[in-house]
Formats: sequence, C-alpha cells, structure tokens
Amino acid sequence: MKLTFRPYELELRHPFTISGFSRTSTPLTLVELSHEGFTGHGEASMVPYMGESHQSAALFLNKVDAKEFHYPFDYTRIGQYLDSIAVGHPAIKAAIDIALHDLDGQLQNKPCWQLLGSDLANMPVTSVTIGIDTPEVILKKTHEAINEGAKVIKVKLGRDSDKTLIDTIRSVTQVPLYVDANQGWTDLQESLDMTHWLKEQGVQLIEQPFAKANIDANAWLTERSPIAIIGDEAVQRLADVDKAAGAYHGINVKLMKSAGMHEGHLMIKRAKGLGLKVLIGCMSETSCATLAAAALAPQCDWADLDGPFLTRNNPYALPEFKDGKWVLNGDAGLGLKG
Repeated sequence: MKLTFRPYELELRHPFTISGFSRTSTPLTLVELSHEGFTGHGEASMVPYMGESHQSAALFLNKVDAKEFHYPFDYTRIGQYLDSIAVGHPAIKAAIDIALHDLDGQLQNKPCWQLLGSDLANMPVTSVTIGIDTPEVILKKTHEAINEGAKVIKVKLGRDSDKTLIDTIRSVTQVPLYVDANQGWTDLQESLDMTHWLKEQGVQLIEQPFAKANIDANAWLTERSPIAIIGDEAVQRLADVDKAAGAYHGINVKLMKSAGMHEGHLMIKRAKGLGLKVLIGCMSETSCATLAAAALAPQCDWADLDGPFLTRNNPYALPEFKDGKWVLNGDAGLGLKG
C-alpha cells in the first residue's frame, strides 16, 4: 500500500460569507492510496474554523503507516488507528477514509454506494448555498443557482439583514429554502418569531440557530419551532449523535467532521435509530468528496452537497446532475473522473 498526497487551494466562485467570517478559498489536501494497480482518491477540505491546514495535514500524514491498511479493510480498526495518531484532525482522516473506500470499490469492482447499502431510487435533491451578501450579489448568486438546476436553495443567515436576504431571493424564485444560522441567533423569542416567518417563506429546515454549547436554547427552539431544527456544529462525530436527541429534530452529517464515510454511515444509522432526521452536508469540496457523500445521500432525508457549484478550479470532472440531484452510476469506487 502506497500513500501520497499534495496540497491544493480550492478557489471559491464568490467570497463566501457566513455569520462569523468570510473567505475566498479553502485549503485542501488531496490523498491517493495505491494497491495492486488501483488508486483510491480522497480529499480533506480544511475550512479555517475547523483548525486544520496544509501544514497540520502534512504532519499528520507523515505519521501514518500505510502498512496498517490491510485488505480487506477493517474500517473500524483503521479509524481507531488514525485516532491514536492524534486527536481531532477529522478532515485529513476523512481524506484517508474516502481514498480507502474508493480503492475498496475498485478492488471489488463495485460502486461505493452499493458497498454502503444505498438505494439510488432514494437520492434526495441537493441544495445550492448562497452566502450572506449585498442584495445585488444575492440576486446574481440566485440566478446562477437556478441556471445550474438547483431545486432547493440554502441560505446563510445570522445577521440583521436576514429578512432582506430572504425577500431578495423570493423576488426571483419560489423554490424551497433551507437556512443555516451558523450559531448566529441569540434571542429566544426573536428566534421563535423568525421560525414562523421563515415557514411562511417556504423554508423547510434551519441549521444550528444558537451556539453549539447552548444546548438549552437550541432545545427550547426545537420544542416550539414549526420548522425542523438541525444540529450542525454541535454534531461532529458519532459520540455527539446521542447528545442531539431532544435538542434537535435532526443532525447534519459532514464527512469532513465525521472523519469519513465509515463513521458518517454509522452516524446516519444511529440518528435514524434515535428518530432523528438527517441532512448530509459538505464543506467547500471538489467532485471527490462530493461523490463520497453522494454515496450516502440516499440514506438521508435531505442533502446539501453543492461544493462543485461554489468553486471554480475543481480538478475533477463534474458528476452528472439532473433534476436537482447527483446522478450516480455503476462505476467502481467513487466513479471519479479526471
């Protein structure tokens, strides 16, 4: 087994602004694992607030012994091995896990979605995200999303301009909306009033309204909201799923938080067992991580896998997208094309 990697800077089509900060690119580390003539591809999308970087990824990967990846892969054992190297670092662990799944599929000549037990007939539509911006730029982003085939738009909220942003989008389209407050709400009654207003605007879910540590406020709103409240920053890995029960209606699973496809799959199954809904989401990602998450998307209630639409130097081919959904096929592994 041979492991190689390289840094990559993923450029965003527009400055991406949420309640706390803005950025124009995202550092990635692209990972390859080769075995018996096949090569699996993985990706770490290291958004700044998660604390990973090209430097931390290189330091971690230089400690990894690829001889630990015996075939057939024991993903639980491999996850424990990676966690033993260092705590945290979920994105670079995800890159390894994704590459292993891609390689596994190629060795078995099966697509990853089949290895994970997904039914493509249940593929949900995926939303396309619009960050916080001026009304003029919001209109431009909305038109771009619709032109690319979006059937759902996800809106970043958390500032005083929230209603203006929604009104601007509604001036040109009536497609369903998801919203993400990114922990930006602070007042209970104002937030409850906002949920009722958002429901009138066709919003179907709200991600992480209050700070992730403020369990009581999130639970209070969940109990009263007419819209599904989804835990995002509060739910990172498998151990966090049980804590979400009672505090949220559902969770947002992201491979860059869950350390990859294996644990993401476990999180989905655990959430379903607890009666929680599941949104599968993403960071700023290329087609590689998008295909990895899309392999699990049919097991989820909603999808927000729009990375390739928000970037401009995706190093891989764009997967097929039709009727607002990613279209997977029978290609072995992820089905990634150069």
